[in-house]
Amino acid sequence: MIPDDFKQQLLNRVDIVDVIEHHVQLRKAGQNYVARCPFHNEKTPSFSVSPSKQFYHCFGCGAHGNAIGFVMEHAGLGYVEAVTELAAMVGMTLPEQRATDVVTRTQQGPDLAECLLRAARFYKEQLKRSERAIAYLKQRGLNGEIAARFGLGYAPGGWQSLAEPFSDYKTSTALKDAGLVIDAEGGRRYDRFRDRIVFPIVNARGAIIGFGGRIIDAGEPKYLNSPETPLFEKGRELYGLFQSRQGLRESGRAVVVEGYMDVVALAQYGVPGVVATLGTATTPMHLEKLLRLTDQVIFCFDGDEAGRRAAWRAVETSLGKLVDGKGVGFLFLPDGDDPDSYVRRDGREAFELLLREAVPLSEMIMRELSERADLATPEGRARLLHLAKPLLAQVNAPALALLLRRRLAAATQVEVADIERLFGLRRAPQAAPHTAAAPPPRRAAPTLMRWLLQAILTAPHLAARLARSALDPSDRYTPALAAVLDLVAARPDINPRQVVPWAMERIQDGAVALVLREVQCDLLSAPQVDIEAEFAEALAKAQQQTLRRRLTALRAAEHRSPEEQAELECLLRGLSQAAKEPAVRLESSV
Repeated sequence: MIPDDFKQQLLNRVDIVDVIEHHVQLRKAGQNYVARCPFHNEKTPSFSVSPSKQFYHCFGCGAHGNAIGFVMEHAGLGYVEAVTELAAMVGMTLPEQRATDVVTRTQQGPDLAECLLRAARFYKEQLKRSERAIAYLKQRGLNGEIAARFGLGYAPGGWQSLAEPFSDYKTSTALKDAGLVIDAEGGRRYDRFRDRIVFPIVNARGAIIGFGGRIIDAGEPKYLNSPETPLFEKGRELYGLFQSRQGLRESGRAVVVEGYMDVVALAQYGVPGVVATLGTATTPMHLEKLLRLTDQVIFCFDGDEAGRRAAWRAVETSLGKLVDGKGVGFLFLPDGDDPDSYVRRDGREAFELLLREAVPLSEMIMRELSERADLATPEGRARLLHLAKPLLAQVNAPALALLLRRRLAAATQVEVADIERLFGLRRAPQAAPHTAAAPPPRRAAPTLMRWLLQAILTAPHLAARLARSALDPSDRYTPALAAVLDLVAARPDINPRQVVPWAMERIQDGAVALVLREVQCDLLSAPQVDIEAEFAEALAKAQQQTLRRRLTALRAAEHRSPEEQAELECLLRGLSQAAKEPAVRLESSV
């Protein structure tokens, strides 16, 4: 965990405009900066960055957040990695968490990274010297440009070839910890990678964290990976992700294959957004990383039984991670083919056609389960329901959950409500009936509570002047306003430019977060006003509304106590006096 105060210090020190300009060309537009959104394809700029509020928002795809969120989404980094990268930009050092983390970060990390980088340079130089290795790559259809893009190298066949670049080969603990050498019995040490094409594995920042090796001639294992190290965790990393980030965004999809050569060959033929797992099944962390960068993930497997089993594991992994608007598909290649051989024989267009015909996740589930049950009999349909129950329970995307239930209901000849009752599932949201003549939804007119919410998000010190009794319980913006008042009361010293992203991170109520996001978007285009004067007038108006609500309640009471009668008369006198004074003016926006 990263302490909250450190994160706030970091956000106070970084400028979101500087962070985003490292990746996106921004143009000044009034108080804000605009650009074409880096998270979806568009022709006109809808991506807005507010230097005063320190957040970004895309009016096209809805992407929004602070500087940490942008680095996570754009680079596909985890939270800790994004904080680490931003801290390095402004010269801040992460606080030490645990003794083991400190050792890894301050001692092992730099040593291992240097070892891996030096080894990569050695392997790359050896590739230039090996006619046999070069001939093999040419025979696989790869050219020098693609080899350079992925940093390919060659590990010579000798048992201790790395002794050439490492003078401390026999004694270095970093070489072993980096997975470059193996210590055998009797104190003998030898290279892990020998007589193999070497594929450097890099993290999201482009730093080498491990290697994969492909045998040139016949032999086992065909592929060999670095072991897990303090820098390399197979369940978190994807081969080719760093090189494919631009292609992921431009194509709107990621293609997940099983081998290094598949990634490189597809890139050679111009297929964008291709990555590979590193000798493991796809993990939830893999999927989270990809879905932060793109909207669709297509898993590409061999059409044999092993490929089918791997596809089903990917189905089970995907169910809990999908959100509405994101998709997962499955492509099964003809028997005897892998992506490398298929694209070299039939070309890019043929492979792209296969991708367009990928089986959607929902169809994949129904096909697989239907093969395990006889739908012609009640017993078979009951078995289908039994098999589907644990899968439906994992789906968190509301629209997808509803559509899957409808497909299952149709296949088993029951009602959706029966499935929900039988499985103990929460009722799926039902879409409202659509009529062609129905007018588009209209946005609610600004209210006083909404204005006060905008004002406090802009100038949080004003919160101390707003009494809770002045909040209108019937206004849809009041719960969000009350939540922000609570947050600001807990952090009265918060930097005004951080209050919006800080509040967005802490508010968990879905309805409140939706309202807050709506107001957050409006702040990007809100004109500058004299906030102190406007807020004073708004408070006066809120107080008048509070008195009127109380007056209405007292008038409606059938039996009033003497105290309540006196209060009623006092209110009537006060409102009568206020009516003789100039009306309170209030601008509609901050």
